[in-house]
Amino acid sequence: MQIRLPGACLIAGLFANPVYADSITKSVEDALKGDWGQIKFNVRWRYENVDQEGRGVANGDPIRLRLGYLTPEFYGFQAYGEFEGNTPVFAHQYNSLVNGKTQYPVIADPQAAEINQGWLSYAGIPDTVAKVGRQRIKYDNVRWIGNVVWRQMEQTFDSVSLVNKSIGNSELQGAYIWNVRNILAKDVNMSSGIFNLSYKWPEFGKLTTYAYLLDYNGSGAAARRNSTQSYGIRFNGKTGVFDNLKALYTGEYAYQRDFKTNPARYDANYMHFVGGLMIPEVGWGFSKVTGKIGWEQLGSDNNVGLQTPLGTNHKFNGWADQFLVTPPQGIQDLYGVISTKFYGVKLGAIYHQFDSAVGGVDYGHEIDAIAVKNFGKHYQVMFKYANYWARNFATDTQKFWIQLTMDY
Repeated sequence: MQIRLPGACLIAGLFANPVYADSITKSVEDALKGDWGQIKFNVRWRYENVDQEGRGVANGDPIRLRLGYLTPEFYGFQAYGEFEGNTPVFAHQYNSLVNGKTQYPVIADPQAAEINQGWLSYAGIPDTVAKVGRQRIKYDNVRWIGNVVWRQMEQTFDSVSLVNKSIGNSELQGAYIWNVRNILAKDVNMSSGIFNLSYKWPEFGKLTTYAYLLDYNGSGAAARRNSTQSYGIRFNGKTGVFDNLKALYTGEYAYQRDFKTNPARYDANYMHFVGGLMIPEVGWGFSKVTGKIGWEQLGSDNNVGLQTPLGTNHKFNGWADQFLVTPPQGIQDLYGVISTKFYGVKLGAIYHQFDSAVGGVDYGHEIDAIAVKNFGKHYQVMFKYANYWARNFATDTQKFWIQLTMDY
């Protein structure tokens, strides 16, 4: 007896016949975009396992949906609205920080639904875009200002923003923020001005200066401790050394002190230096072989550590997320990175040694690893691992993720 499985045959055909797969993808792209505007959607499912000493094991598999509509441009005006929702599918054994399950370790992906973005922009002035409403803001490497892309519920900003590129290779960005919609789908009120000015030298790097004036007045005592003024300068770039070798380099310095209603009084420094090499083409299936060594310090003064409350902090100081909030004695992170692409699979590993910025405390060390495979422009599979060994800060923590993403 012959059994026909048309659905299975279709899926197999997509992988076995790249031309057919590209045709299907093009059909979807064309259906989502036209003279009437563009529909955007993103579906991301992630399984996360957390094993934390003294707290037990957490398991979660939240799935997130984003669905948005971008209007066509009309006399320089354009608008965008986006819904975002997140819910666990099968695994609910975790503390989302809002579900009351404090017996489990934290997986900060609450079950929630919200308007993630809703903005109106105007681009009628040459080389300038102004935007008002709830929007995504990302500056530089998102250390100070970012959208916390790792978490299921994105961080967005109720603000008015401006981007101007009228002077050569320079870019001026600025925004006034009156509310942050954070990763717990909660509003955090503020009156904050952020400014970022950069100049790019092609084939060499980009120099950036910035000032971030965060005022959390009226948001509670805990939030007011994040009222800070931070001023910094950053240079990041890469340049060719030989035909198949590039040098990578980053240097950054910033100064932070209390601002407005912050009850603390302190002055702390931030420093970040990175050096490395990249071999673009290797052979035997390998490309972009990269090695880097970095040192980052978030300083401390008067028993207060420098903070980056609007940054995408998961990206820094280890994926086990033990240092999302800087300890009172600050932190020094000495780390090494090795990464490559092997037959289209991105591979990477990081080692961290964590110490206090003052007092000589050995916090612990961590290893992180990741593997990512993209299937065309719209599909991605990711495996990620983090293991933090505590010495004199927090507790041993091990995390593992599997993530599937579809993005149009």
